[in-house]
Amino acid sequence: MNIKLISVSLCLLTGISFSLKGYAIPDDTVQVKKVITITGVGDIMFGTTYPSARFLPPHDNPLLLLGDLADTLAASDITFGNLEGSFLDNGEPAKKCRDTTICYLFRMPERYSGALAVAGFDFMSLANNHFGDFGYPSRKKTMQLLDSLGIRYGGLLEYPLSYLLRDTLLYGFCAFAPNAGTVSINDVSLAEEMVRKLADTCDIVIVSFHGGAEGADYQHITKEDEIFYTENRGNVYNFAHRLIDAGADVIFGHGPHITRAVEVYNERFIAYSLGNFCTYGRFNLTGPNGIAPVIKLNVDTTGRFLSGRIIPVYQSYSGGVRIDPGKRVIQKIRDLTAADIPDGVIMINENGEISYK
Repeated sequence: MNIKLISVSLCLLTGISFSLKGYAIPDDTVQVKKVITITGVGDIMFGTTYPSARFLPPHDNPLLLLGDLADTLAASDITFGNLEGSFLDNGEPAKKCRDTTICYLFRMPERYSGALAVAGFDFMSLANNHFGDFGYPSRKKTMQLLDSLGIRYGGLLEYPLSYLLRDTLLYGFCAFAPNAGTVSINDVSLAEEMVRKLADTCDIVIVSFHGGAEGADYQHITKEDEIFYTENRGNVYNFAHRLIDAGADVIFGHGPHITRAVEVYNERFIAYSLGNFCTYGRFNLTGPNGIAPVIKLNVDTTGRFLSGRIIPVYQSYSGGVRIDPGKRVIQKIRDLTAADIPDGVIMINENGEISYK
């Protein structure tokens, strides 16, 4: 085991200290699972009361949006998602939005947060362009709700990373984005330092990033800085590789609202974009924006990729995420991976099984 300290404090370049007080050293005689299942999904936004409650899901129930996927997610050892918005019952926007037909601000009801726990989420990224839509009150309330549910999170300047001790293994998590109030995807040196500190302490390090240009015209990885609406949204290929070199074990990307290629680099898994997973009411779900993967990974206790599976899902404007019998996103990822990672070490079959060549 790597866990040698009962109390470990990390003093990051952000000037914030974190403590692992209270984490007991695992007993080496305890049987440790040899294969860990880690599941990742993309953007989650259960509907918004802004600008109108008509953008909430049918029967005011976010669990209806998840359908049978809630059980699938909860069945994993570790489950990750990107929370594209915050929870707040009342409050005014922190961003200017003169025309709400073309400007989107998300404020989910606080009572909806429990759906994340029912679905078994363990880590949530808060590093994205919508988490701060309603300012500090929504950020604070959302973190309080996640704390109450036992869900770890990261990606904010005031809370960049978190830990989870489960079944004798210590997991570390951090997240990055190009947006105000988040840990920057463009400060790669800081990101490397954070990952190295996590890797020195944790058995498995999971990283999330919100990066890359948006939409159907940007499905391919450019391996260069991606500029969208004058904003530098990072060189996601370089970013992911450098963080794995620094000690990351699994990297889940999101942000483009479409699916991108996947890769295994130095025996560690990268998904460059997981697309829109469960996004109700205000998202474009046409074409590639409406299909997404649920990625289930099998890794060993050091985070080394063993195998994986793509569960294909889709959304429609009638609401909710469902298993896609047409398996469209599997073929999409196969095509994108072949084009963008031509020398890759993995293969993906027509059923979505991911294995080494």
